[in-house]
Amino acid sequence: MTSEELRKYVRDVPGYPKPGIIFKDLTPLWQDPAAFRFMVEELAGHFRSFRVETIAAVESRGLILGSAMAFLLNTGLVPVRKAGKLPWNTVKASYSLEYGSATSELHTDAFKPGARVLVVDDLLATGGTAEAAVKLVQQLQGDMVGLAFLVELSFLRGRQRLAPHGVEIFSLLQYSQP
Repeated sequence: MTSEELRKYVRDVPGYPKPGIIFKDLTPLWQDPAAFRFMVEELAGHFRSFRVETIAAVESRGLILGSAMAFLLNTGLVPVRKAGKLPWNTVKASYSLEYGSATSELHTDAFKPGARVLVVDDLLATGGTAEAAVKLVQQLQGDMVGLAFLVELSFLRGRQRLAPHGVEIFSLLQYSQP
């Protein structure tokens, strides 16, 4: 399988979650064992030499990828969740989305200061969600080593928003137009 072959599993859903948005549905990727294995191995493989200690996986679909990547990389896994979903003491970061705003949280004891952290999410759009995750890692004094995405919507310029953080940004599939 190749990265280009993965594209056939990405389904466009116009008008979701609101009119004007074309949602990239990745559910067909999760359903196909060969596609799922390929995408996880490619994402994890890119960061194998980075000595990742903890994967901070963004709710909800980032947790699917992050869990499998943590297994392959033999790392810890911590969830970056929407506000009010974590049961312990948290740090918070708010951000804007292409269709609204939100707040993410991370447990205050998610990892030790200086831990090498990789942020994982399924999709990079405007970069708000990922930037909030980076800020959470930084609040806890983690050493950000990179950001991993299955899909990047490059026309929304999220990479440019994240570039000032000075870490590796890797996406397996890029879309230059809606």
